[in-house]
Amino acid sequence: MKAAFLTGPGQLTVSETSDAEIKSDTDVLLKVDAVGICGSDLHYFRTSRIGDQVVEYPFIIGHECVCTVQQTGLAVSSIQAGDRVVVDPAVSCGTCDQCRDGRSHTCRQLSFLGCPSQLDGCLSEMICMPESCCFPIPDLIADNEAVMIEPLSIALYAWDFVKSENVQKVGILGAGPIGLSVLLTGRSMGATHIFATDKASARLHMAKKLGAGWIANPDEIDVVEAAPFELDVVFECCGQPDAVLQGVHLLKPGGSLIMIGIPEEKDIQIPIHEMRRKEISLINVRRQNGKIQNTIEMALKILPQLKKVVTHRYELHQIQEAFENTAAYVDGVVKAVIYP
Repeated sequence: MKAAFLTGPGQLTVSETSDAEIKSDTDVLLKVDAVGICGSDLHYFRTSRIGDQVVEYPFIIGHECVCTVQQTGLAVSSIQAGDRVVVDPAVSCGTCDQCRDGRSHTCRQLSFLGCPSQLDGCLSEMICMPESCCFPIPDLIADNEAVMIEPLSIALYAWDFVKSENVQKVGILGAGPIGLSVLLTGRSMGATHIFATDKASARLHMAKKLGAGWIANPDEIDVVEAAPFELDVVFECCGQPDAVLQGVHLLKPGGSLIMIGIPEEKDIQIPIHEMRRKEISLINVRRQNGKIQNTIEMALKILPQLKKVVTHRYELHQIQEAFENTAAYVDGVVKAVIYP
């Protein structure tokens, strides 16, 4: 089968590799129909690392995928050949203390698609995953929208940390696919005042289309000075150290800073004294935790909005162009999808 390998910083090569195959009775063999390019994929593409997770070349990245079931292991009962599924890219052990406590996303033995030293990614023609990671989707959800279910599930999980039912004034710092997923989820939950920032004009315009009431480019204006109101909660969705500082300044006393973005740096600084004086809650979001099925149901309700997010489509042989364009935010790219 063909797969796209990272072979060096900023370099992707499509080549033949061993076919994926079922190795366990609970495995499912999947034909990969579409793969979304995630911000974490771009980190590996640009710098070969996220923090202390470093790529050893060659390596297959990618984890947001929609697939068609080709074959199932003998113990698989919930899906069958021909089913379309979205994949939870996190494979947990099911037996450690974290799994037993309902925190499979922080499993002690967690393996993740496209993560160095864990699992090869899904930028290939076929993959094999456990049945527990495969979620059937209705035909009404096309491949373009289906690749958004995994990032949308992270947004749905992040909103679980918003405790107050009266939260109305929301900031989203970074209007990429994750930030837009947070926006769509917030709108579905009744948030009425949403403030979004980004350095790419196409993403800001998309945020406006999807319901952001106020948008700003932090390269062009001082977003803290220009903000029309203090915020109840800020979702940091870009992984930029400056955004963390902006988030603290934008929040009202007692507000919450929810960090979803993944920084390329190993360490970042936080304004601890301002946070202490304002009693700001700092919450880190680790991917998603059991939200895929709920997200599929939510996606069906917001399909018209979800369809707008995917702006660019590429075939596997165009992988280098796809990543270069997405990494540089050229040609108005918001969300790019690869069709292996």
